[in-house]
Amino acid sequence: MKNPAEINGRPDLALAPELTDLVERLASGQALEREELIRLIDGRSPELAESVFQKARQIRQSIYGTDVFARGLIEFTNYCKNDCYYCGIRAGNAKADRYRLTTEEILQCCEIGRDLGFRTFVLQGGEDPTYPPTIIADLVRKIDRQFPDCAITLSLGERPRKDFQLWREAGADRYLLRHETYNSDHYAFLHPPNMSRDNRIRCLYVLKELGYQVGCGFMVGSPGQTTAHLAEDLLFIQDFKPQMVGIGPFIPHQNTPFAKEKPGTLDLTLFLLGLLRLIAPNVLLPATTALGTISPTGRELGVQAGANVVMPNLSPISVRSKYLLYDNKICVGEEAAECRFCLNNRLDKIGYQLVVDRGDCAGFVANGARSVPTTNPEAFLSQ
Repeated sequence: MKNPAEINGRPDLALAPELTDLVERLASGQALEREELIRLIDGRSPELAESVFQKARQIRQSIYGTDVFARGLIEFTNYCKNDCYYCGIRAGNAKADRYRLTTEEILQCCEIGRDLGFRTFVLQGGEDPTYPPTIIADLVRKIDRQFPDCAITLSLGERPRKDFQLWREAGADRYLLRHETYNSDHYAFLHPPNMSRDNRIRCLYVLKELGYQVGCGFMVGSPGQTTAHLAEDLLFIQDFKPQMVGIGPFIPHQNTPFAKEKPGTLDLTLFLLGLLRLIAPNVLLPATTALGTISPTGRELGVQAGANVVMPNLSPISVRSKYLLYDNKICVGEEAAECRFCLNNRLDKIGYQLVVDRGDCAGFVANGARSVPTTNPEAFLSQ
């Protein structure tokens, strides 16, 4: 298998002293300015990428060793009221084969996952109004009672503060809400008019205030994205200080307005994974399924670039092919055990190991302290 740097960038810009200095500054804990991040991303080369990956591996191993945390992903509904232009389960996709899992089916997925060694369950779905907040809270309580040594992560989109608080009090530990892009104009280009970047960011700060371990993240190579947009995403993450960051390449879905757009690239996604490890050393950083979709060894390369989380699918095989945010998603036909042991073997070959552990963010303290943006905080905490 190739080293992640071998498939990167432009050799004509190899190890320019200015770029090397920027990497060194990031690795030493210094923050970069927007223009410096733009120069670093635009100037990537195989040699520069390898420098980033080496430092990223050193940092992650100093904090997490060679452990890789497995999250059991349960995609329990593909209904969604939103119409995001890039998403295969968007409300406007009349060709989507819709489904909802029952509470009993979700608990059965958790039981299978617990027996396989998973200690985190990720309940993910579209923004499905059929599941009222009280039903989700009841589900969280049941999982918490039945599997008390396991962490519960929710990924259910934007909600009012009272819903987030109800689920936190019911026992939810973490919440994933990818911001997709921090730039307001780019956000508007990717989403319908009834959705706003400001509300998405406000939700993230509310979640953090409520004591969740919070995950944000963005697509790499999404339609209309520029290097400046990526720099703004990195600056937001630097300021927000999330416990988790999920990034993956944009992959088009055939039944969306962006069906004919080019996908994001492996090399840029890997480079950004490495930069994120330097910017946020303690962060929980997945090597995503999308990364494995665009390259047969994408997840292994992601781990070698600084990632330390993988998310095998615990959903019933009967519904996996229906939860398609993008085309050609991998592992839709594998049993949970098959997927788990396949990943274990893949990681073992590159010197890492899946561990039976909740995998909390290093140094996280759920103290409920207010954490607000440095500019205009009232706009994000007013609801």
